[in-house]
Amino acid sequence: MSEPSENFPKETSLPDVVDGSPMPATPKLTRAAREKFIEQAVLDFESPLIGYATTLLHDSELARDVVQDTFIRLCQQDIAKVSDNLKSWLFTVCRNRSFDILRKNKHNQPLEEIRWKKFAGPDLQPDESTLRDERDSQLMKSMNRLTENQREVILLKFQQGLSYQEIH
Repeated sequence: MSEPSENFPKETSLPDVVDGSPMPATPKLTRAAREKFIEQAVLDFESPLIGYATTLLHDSELARDVVQDTFIRLCQQDIAKVSDNLKSWLFTVCRNRSFDILRKNKHNQPLEEIRWKKFAGPDLQPDESTLRDERDSQLMKSMNRLTENQREVILLKFQQGLSYQEIH
């Protein structure tokens, strides 16, 4: 049998007592089950988390690092504690880590200073591209009038598809 990977914490058992109340005995979560859970979480959430972190950090490489840190923290967690609210937990950790980096680097730019790259698709006509650019410009002006928290809620809801409960 191979040595345990350094990337995964050792097997842990679920608690037999919660808030002083005994719970039914729960078998240990096997290493294979942990790995499968984490692999599935990466498949399901890596791309949306990168998009979210990129929106916060305005740097795709830094966003990938933040998402990697997020999944490392997932590997260190008791899976039973995070499995019910995994999506919310991942986005919260990603958000907090992103803000830590912004504070550390003092790299927080106002939304109006962001340089957005615009890509015209091959099937867009010039008038469609212009209309899209105008709509995007109006949207950015409207977003600039919102507070940081309001902008974040809108991004989480409409860009990442989180429910209001998950955002809360």
